[in-house]
Amino acid sequence: MTEKDLQFVIPTYRLRDVGETVEAYDDNFRRSGRTAPIFVFDDSSLANHDKYFGALERVKTHNDLFYVGPAEKEQFISYICRRLRDRKLDVLVRNLFRPSYGGNRNFTLMYTLGDLMVSADDDMRPYGLIEDSPESLADDEISRGKLIPRGANGHTRKSYDILQSFRDILGKPVCDAPPNYERGEMLLDTSMDLESNTSLGLARENSLFMQEGKLSKGAIVKMAQTFRTGTNDIDAADYIDMFLEDHARTDAEALNDLYVLVNFRPCVTTRNWRMDCGVAGYDNSTGLPPFFPTRLRFEDYIYRLWVQQPGIAAAHVDSAQTHIKNNYMREPLASELFNEAICTLLKKKIRSTLRKVDDVSIAFDYEGAVTLEDSQEILHGAQSLHDKVLGAQSMARSEERKQALALFASNLKRTFYDFEPDFFQQNVSRMVDDEVGLIRSSLEIWPTLLEIVYFRKKCHSLPMQRVKGSAVGARKRADSPTRVAA
Repeated sequence: MTEKDLQFVIPTYRLRDVGETVEAYDDNFRRSGRTAPIFVFDDSSLANHDKYFGALERVKTHNDLFYVGPAEKEQFISYICRRLRDRKLDVLVRNLFRPSYGGNRNFTLMYTLGDLMVSADDDMRPYGLIEDSPESLADDEISRGKLIPRGANGHTRKSYDILQSFRDILGKPVCDAPPNYERGEMLLDTSMDLESNTSLGLARENSLFMQEGKLSKGAIVKMAQTFRTGTNDIDAADYIDMFLEDHARTDAEALNDLYVLVNFRPCVTTRNWRMDCGVAGYDNSTGLPPFFPTRLRFEDYIYRLWVQQPGIAAAHVDSAQTHIKNNYMREPLASELFNEAICTLLKKKIRSTLRKVDDVSIAFDYEGAVTLEDSQEILHGAQSLHDKVLGAQSMARSEERKQALALFASNLKRTFYDFEPDFFQQNVSRMVDDEVGLIRSSLEIWPTLLEIVYFRKKCHSLPMQRVKGSAVGARKRADSPTRVAA
C-alpha cells in the first residue's frame, strides 16, 4: 500500500513571531530523520506582511518552506469565484475564508486535500514538559497532569518524533493501531466537561480516563492529536481564578503556572470530545468538513460532532507538545471570557439541533435565536465573577494589586455592555445570528468547493510561494510547488 503524503501546516496571524515556530519544528524533523514540507498560512494584513515577511525569509530550514499569505489567498479566492460563475456567491466564499480562526484553517484543508495534514499553532513547540518521576497510571487512566509554578524544578523538556507519532495511526484502521494504544468509546476529564469544553472549576491536577465502549476494528482514524503541556487547555475563567488566588500578581494576562504531564499513554476512541486543533493531525485524503469560519474560539467544534459517525475514529498519539501562551495580538482576558460564553451557547444550540452528519459536512436546525434566559445566564455568570474581582480588590494589600484588580473589573464590565440586560441581549442576539447564518451557508457550499479544488490540484499547484531560506536541494525538484496564478 502506498503511503500517503504528509504536509505540515502552521496557521498564523502573528507573522512577526512565526519564524521561531518554523525553526523549532524544522529542527525536530531533522533530528528525528523525517522530512515534510512546511506551509505557513498567514492571516496578516498586507501592511503586516510587508513589515514582517522579510524576517520569515531569513529563516533557514532543512525542509521545504512555503508561504500562503494575503496575495496568494486572494488569487485562490478569485479562482474559486470564477469557477462558481455566480457573483452572488462571492461574498459567501470570502466569508468562508475570511481572516479568522476558522477561515485560515479552511485554507489548510484546501491546500492539503488528498494528503495527510499535521497542524501546529504558531505558539506551539515540539517537546513536552514531563515530570522527572513519572507515576503509574490507573488501568483506565490515559493521562495525568498538574499545574506547577513557573520556574519550579522536577520536570524536563522531552522531545518526540512528532511526524512519526502521527504516521503510526493517522488514516489507518483501528485494527492497525500499535499494540500500546488503549481502546475505548471516549475520554472523560476530571476537570472539564468535554462535550461543551467548559471548565468544572480551577483544578491544580487532572486526569483523562477512558470510558469503555465498542470500537470497530475497521474504523478509520480521521483525526489525531498529541497531548499538550505548558499552557493548559483551560477556560478564561480559570485564568482569572489563577490571577485572583495569587495575591502577589498584578497582571491578569501574565501566566505564572505551567502544566506538566505526570504520565500519559496513547489511545484511540470512537468519539472525541477533547479536540485540540492546535496540536492535531487529519486524514484529508478524501476531504473533510470545514472549520466553522468564526472569529470566536470554537472553529473546531464541528469535528467533535462529525467524528461521532460510524466508521470514523480519533486518537491521542504517543507524543506531547508545549503551548507557550503568546499575548501578542491576543484579545484581552475579559474579551476571551465573553467569547467563550458565546461559544458555549452556540455549542449547546448546535449540538441539540444536530440533524445530519455526512462525509464532509454536518447539518443542524438552530437558526440563531437567543432567548432572554440565554442572555441572562451569561450575564449572571459575568456579574458573579465581577463581584468576586471587586471582593479581591477590597482585600488586596498593595496599591499596585488594587489598581490591577480595579482595571480588570472595569474591563470586564465594559466588555459585557456594562451589565445592562437589554443592551447585552440585543448585541448578543445580533452576534449569534450573524455567526450562525455564516456557518449554515458555509456548510452548504463547502462540498462544491472541495470538488473544484480537487480537480484543480490534479493539474496545477495552488497559489503559494517558496520561502527563500528553505532547503536548497529541494529547489531542484521539478514537481515542487511554486508561486502560480490561479
